[in-house]
Amino acid sequence: MSGTTPGAADVARPGDQQLPRMSGPLTGQEPPAPPKANTFIKELMRGSIVTTILAIVLAMLVGGILIALTDEEVQQASVYFFARPGDTFVAAWSAVYGGYEALFRGAVFNARGADFAAQIKPLTNALGFAAPLIAAGLGVALAFRVGLFNIGARGQMLMGAVFAALFTFHIDLPMWLHLPATLLAGIVGGALWGGLVGVLKAYTGAHEVILTIMFNYVAYYLLLWMIRTPGLLQKEGTNQPISAATPESARFPELFGPDFPSLDWGFVIVILATLLVWWIIERSSLGLRMRAVGENPHAARAAGISVQRIYIYAMLFAGGLAGLAAMNQIQGSVTTGFTATIDAGIGFDAITVALLGRSRAWGTFAAGILFGMLKAGSFSMQAQGIPVDIVLVVQSLIVLFIAAPPLLRTIFFLPKTDAEKAAKARAKAAKKAVAA
Repeated sequence: MSGTTPGAADVARPGDQQLPRMSGPLTGQEPPAPPKANTFIKELMRGSIVTTILAIVLAMLVGGILIALTDEEVQQASVYFFARPGDTFVAAWSAVYGGYEALFRGAVFNARGADFAAQIKPLTNALGFAAPLIAAGLGVALAFRVGLFNIGARGQMLMGAVFAALFTFHIDLPMWLHLPATLLAGIVGGALWGGLVGVLKAYTGAHEVILTIMFNYVAYYLLLWMIRTPGLLQKEGTNQPISAATPESARFPELFGPDFPSLDWGFVIVILATLLVWWIIERSSLGLRMRAVGENPHAARAAGISVQRIYIYAMLFAGGLAGLAAMNQIQGSVTTGFTATIDAGIGFDAITVALLGRSRAWGTFAAGILFGMLKAGSFSMQAQGIPVDIVLVVQSLIVLFIAAPPLLRTIFFLPKTDAEKAAKARAKAAKKAVAA
């Protein structure tokens, strides 16, 4: 014998090899990290992409319920629901399927078209509707990134139209000069109108929401007066409040020819504007300062950033992009003369587009295309007797669900974010403290 007594660790016990290894704070050993695949899936389910997709799906489901409830055949079948419930369900399915099939047919692809050009024409119409929405949405999104709630895209669009008509509609230039001059005039007009808001915000402290609301009214009534006044913007030979037609040399040419009149070169300019906004915000030093001011203006000021100057820059860019949206209207969609409603609600829809796009350039671009498709498809739905307001409800629900991620995670049983878990833990701790 060696004279040593075997310890407890040296005594072999049956089943030791099968016992899991102990870990945790009491053993001094950290638990093993979860597999990377699990972590990836968890982060993916928490991400904004999944949240956005689920918001759209949920809004479509609610929209389908509304389509079924407003359908006459469903209402007639529901009278004898308890006698023959199948008729009600069949009628509801037919109504919902027919409505969304019409939406797809009017926005993406019309399989009933006589040729390929007729089949893809709905998609070009949707892109044409999306162009001004994207441009104005980019302006709102850029202001959001700087911490400014710009709801003045409407007024900025109207002033862009005023500048373009006032300075370029009555001059005779070749197309290669007239078209960019009109485009530049509209962008400058919107930029100046937005920049004025930035100056007042920077040097007086006035809130941009109040400023932009009031400036919307000023722009509207100023444009209304100008198109009612002969010698200013009113069309010659008429007493109606309408401007002169956009000169032929100032109009955007069709992108793919006369078969697709709704899609012109304005959409290409909007793509370039999206790329420019992305580069400014995400890659440039100016964008870094803008993001810093948006996160915390006090910390940005302490770091040596001129917050006042950034506010002015942001509103100049935002107004210029809204002016670009106006040019997509008067140089592309509405070339026979415009009225005081030339914005067509785009200025306010831009807020929705920016929110859906998470205030990111390419997210706003995608959101604008989605809303352009909904607008294009709404006409086909209306032709089938479905109220066009259903599409507006779907748009509103999308934004509602986007603005409430915890609601979506609860409905679809998605994992909560760390911030939500911490907030729940704090609330539970506060409740226990009050109870004690």
